Amino acid sequence: MKIPEKLKYDEHGLMPAIIQDYRTKEVLMVAYMNEEALKRTLETKKTHFWSRSRQKFWLKGESSGHIQMVKSVFFDCDNDTVLITVSQKGGACHDGYRSCFYKKLTDKGDFKTVGKLVFDPKKVY
Repeated sequence: MKIPEKLKYDEHGLMPAIIQDYRTKEVLMVAYMNEEALKRTLETKKTHFWSRSRQKFWLKGESSGHIQMVKSVFFDCDNDTVLITVSQKGGACHDGYRSCFYKKLTDKGDFKTVGKLVFDPKKVY
């Protein structure tokens, strides 16, 4: 699959990548992709990202085994954000939850855990 030429990356050559479960539409995570990460994702049908903190590429699930198989790829109206629907194996969150968005803000201004813990990160990482 060819990468569109009209994509817009930020000053660091990155764009946000929203990862969504293809069946439930649950947002699993947000990460960043550059052109090479997007190319790797399209070629392998597994999500690849650019780690801003480690300054390197990473394949989702490379250490945990919790891979994301790509089902479809969408771009927003400005061509500067990608939405990828996936079939998620295991959890998407390194904290052990299915989704990285497992904390809900309460009226008291604190967090309530609402997500499902699907693995023990101490046993995986």
